[in-house]
Amino acid sequence: MKHSITGKITVIMLSLVAGTVLLCWFINTTLLEPYYVEHKQQKLLDTYEMVNNASISGEMGTEEFAIRLEKECANSNITRMIIGSDSTIIDSNVGDDETLLLQFLELIFRKNKSAEILKSADRYVVEKMSDKRLKTEYLVLYGNLADGNSLLMRTALESIKESVEIANQFLAYVGVTAVILCAVIIYAVTRRITNPILQLAEISSRMTNLDFDAKFQSRGKNEIDILGEHMNQLSETLEQTISELKSANNELKIDIERKTEIDEMRKEFISNVSHELKTPIALIQGYAEGLQACVNDDADSREFYCDVIMDEADKMNQLVKNLLTLNQLESGSEQVVFERFDLMEVISGVVNATAILREQSGIALKVHGIGPQYVWADEFKTEQVLTNYISNAIHYALGEKRIEIFVRPNAETVRVEVFNTGNPIPEEELEHIWDKFYKVDKARTREYGGNGIGLSIVKAIMDSFHRECGVENAENGVKFWFELDCKSH
Repeated sequence: MKHSITGKITVIMLSLVAGTVLLCWFINTTLLEPYYVEHKQQKLLDTYEMVNNASISGEMGTEEFAIRLEKECANSNITRMIIGSDSTIIDSNVGDDETLLLQFLELIFRKNKSAEILKSADRYVVEKMSDKRLKTEYLVLYGNLADGNSLLMRTALESIKESVEIANQFLAYVGVTAVILCAVIIYAVTRRITNPILQLAEISSRMTNLDFDAKFQSRGKNEIDILGEHMNQLSETLEQTISELKSANNELKIDIERKTEIDEMRKEFISNVSHELKTPIALIQGYAEGLQACVNDDADSREFYCDVIMDEADKMNQLVKNLLTLNQLESGSEQVVFERFDLMEVISGVVNATAILREQSGIALKVHGIGPQYVWADEFKTEQVLTNYISNAIHYALGEKRIEIFVRPNAETVRVEVFNTGNPIPEEELEHIWDKFYKVDKARTREYGGNGIGLSIVKAIMDSFHRECGVENAENGVKFWFELDCKSH
């Protein structure tokens, strides 16, 4: 195959091996010699520091220090000479002291023009010099010790260039041999890996033609064998998948029908909104035209017309606000802030806020519950739920015109019930009262300005709390209820 994995892996691995050999050759050629010189220079500096510290501490003349110094110089191939302030040679490890001293003096007085300064400090200088006669290079350190004596040291630089050439030549032999061996081994290994892949490719080709009899013969438990087993499982389940696709088509038809239903709900929603807005708009338009035409000139009539217009406009405004609130709750964009608060205080606040409406309708209200009752919820939204329940109870209270609020604490929740005397809700309509724009008694709802959205808002708020709410017919009235968490977990 033109683009086989075997060929690609072989080329990549051979490139890595050859690249590694070339990199080693480059490092040997460019960096080995400077590293060797730096290493030798550091040995001279370490020996100088050892001798200088001994001169400070007074160990210079001891036998123990002499042995240590001799060992250090022998290991690092360093020739040394210590010269006193009176120019006498105090210590040396060479036989021909005079010749070495003359060479050092040539360096000190700069008579050897070929010398190269590598490092210079206050007390010492390190130079690289060449001996033309012996064709040898040396590193030389000369400097002053703390006791006033002078220290001269020299170490030979072996022919590192020759060593590099030998190392590179040996590396070339090893590299060529390694590349050849790697080529053979890599090719054999990759063929062993790619043969099962070729078998899988053939099986997949047969499966594209719906031939499910092709099976992979597993030889072990490596990744390719696992893939082969999965291919076998795929072959076995493909027929079942085709059957499931037919089922999915049926579900798709159901989804299309559901979409049609949602579309119908959308149309019904638009119709309901239009119906709710039609009457107030017509009234506003009619009374505004009456004012414009000066149908009645007296001030009382004009004031009545203006009151009707303002009242209908307020109903339209309330409808729009409720729709916006409901949309935010249902879409999840309304932020719910859970906090711990006293439920009895919220109930007391709503009861006081609705006192005027109750007095106007002659309705008695009683709260059954002892406080405080702490719950976890959104306090503002909880107040909305209570206001909606109590407002509905006020508008629909008949007979004894009595409202009772029950607060019933349980182990993990607190249940609030709002009961009002009056006509029960027909059983077939109980499940629909939470729907938008649904009205049990349309005439009475219109009378007090309701629009059939309040209970939908209550349901959306309780859903955002992940708690339950509901309604029940009682013996002589209706009871709405909801539950809140009273524990923090």
